[in-house]
Amino acid sequence: MKAKTVRIGFLGVAHMHSVSYASNLLRIEGVEVVGMWDRSPSLAEDWSRRMSVRRYDNAEQLLDAGLDAVVVCSENALHRPLVELAAGRVGAILCEKPIATTLADAQAIIDRCAATGIRLQIAFPVRFAPSIVELKRRLDAGELGEVFTVSCTNHGSMPGGWFVDPELAGGGAVIDHTVHVIDLLRWFWRVEVTEVYAEVGYSLLHPGLGIDDAGLLSFVLSNGVYGSLDTSWSRPSSYPVWGDVKIEVVGERGVIYVDALNQYITVASNATGKTQWVSYGSDIDRGLMIDFVEMVRSDRAPSITGEDGLAALAVALAAYESAHSGQPVTLHR
Repeated sequence: MKAKTVRIGFLGVAHMHSVSYASNLLRIEGVEVVGMWDRSPSLAEDWSRRMSVRRYDNAEQLLDAGLDAVVVCSENALHRPLVELAAGRVGAILCEKPIATTLADAQAIIDRCAATGIRLQIAFPVRFAPSIVELKRRLDAGELGEVFTVSCTNHGSMPGGWFVDPELAGGGAVIDHTVHVIDLLRWFWRVEVTEVYAEVGYSLLHPGLGIDDAGLLSFVLSNGVYGSLDTSWSRPSSYPVWGDVKIEVVGERGVIYVDALNQYITVASNATGKTQWVSYGSDIDRGLMIDFVEMVRSDRAPSITGEDGLAALAVALAAYESAHSGQPVTLHR
């Protein structure tokens, strides 16, 4: 029997990930990207034309189009109103990370979805990188024995636009990149971060930016593991890819090092005018989209929950608090 077509819409496309998400959904059999809406008419028109997806003049019209699910890829501060608008009118919602810009908004999103019976999934695509999946398998198998430390990086290019608007983004590089890595560590060990100390740099790499573009976090996990995270917008705009996610885990039986996005070859070509990295490996966004579609089809619970999004956000916000006070911040969960 042919599976029922999954009808998906996009509420907000301001986040750059929306293009990759839509491209992957359009290639999944049995999925129809019904349409999109964004508060910016010019962005909506350009995105709609680029992706060949119908543009709706307002969000209500899109939600009245008989959708099974929506993907929220708006500016961070608009996640809450858009999720609340869609909750109760579709069966499932995929919300871009971070879940929100404040803990109160994050909890409101979770509560609204729970009250309306909507399955909420948070977009943490790095969970679907093959090397990350293999690292979790080895950790679950206890190959390293007792784990002592974990050292991580998440570097990227400065995205500009609304990402450097504190009201819309909720912060800069620290909130942008911390949540990815903290989500992975919580997933690896089913633990929480209990303490954070951070140093945060404002306009350190990009003079006059007016928002944080670098941060260094030290933290303790509830299983006793000590960790660090170097998070920044340190890659130039000419960099071949947006950035990296690297993790080194040190245990009593050895060390495992993962470069999650290192699936490319270096190609120097006069035809393109510069050296490029050409990907040959898997697409983590495709993994996330397949997982989301399977959730919608099977009525199973989300693999990445709103609570996961809330916990990761709490660590990022604690990093800002620590940097402001100059003291470690204890997280109570």
